[in-house]
Amino acid sequence: MAEAAKWYVIHTYSGYENTVKATIEKTVESRQLQDVIQAISIPMETVTEVTESGVTKTYDRKVYPGYVLVKMVYSDDTWHVVRGVRGVTGFVGASTNEPPTPLTDDEVYAMGVEKKEIIVNYSVGDTVRILDGALSSFTGVVESIEVEKNAVSVIVSMFGRETPVELELDQVEVVSQ
Repeated sequence: MAEAAKWYVIHTYSGYENTVKATIEKTVESRQLQDVIQAISIPMETVTEVTESGVTKTYDRKVYPGYVLVKMVYSDDTWHVVRGVRGVTGFVGASTNEPPTPLTDDEVYAMGVEKKEIIVNYSVGDTVRILDGALSSFTGVVESIEVEKNAVSVIVSMFGRETPVELELDQVEVVSQ
């Protein structure tokens, strides 16, 4: 009965995020807990700033200061491991007698902590069917694919006119020939 690990948000003292992450990683390593505490993440973003003198500076900053994300199988033991780390004030979404609320998959993807791997089995020029959205069940021809942006441009014939439509990669499927 292996329970799946979920992402939880822990609140830390401001400026302690890196220390908390390093301490949890050391504890996981020393106690051999890799199967129950699988990942620790501090969401970061790259910021480019242009100073008044025209100098460009690029640096990483925390997207959610004071918070660290932990992917773990929740239990009393894992709760105590994480909660016992100096600098941790608690789990987000936890009431006194209830376990904390894990993040949903959509929240995890939106934060950029985990990436969905989308396998594109169509190419430019293929006829595809739109799976969801306002144009669901329409068919069209793939004009361009931008995997990095999770976007596909499809030419759809509507009201006798060819219209380009921007969709996400997983919103279309190839029409079998």
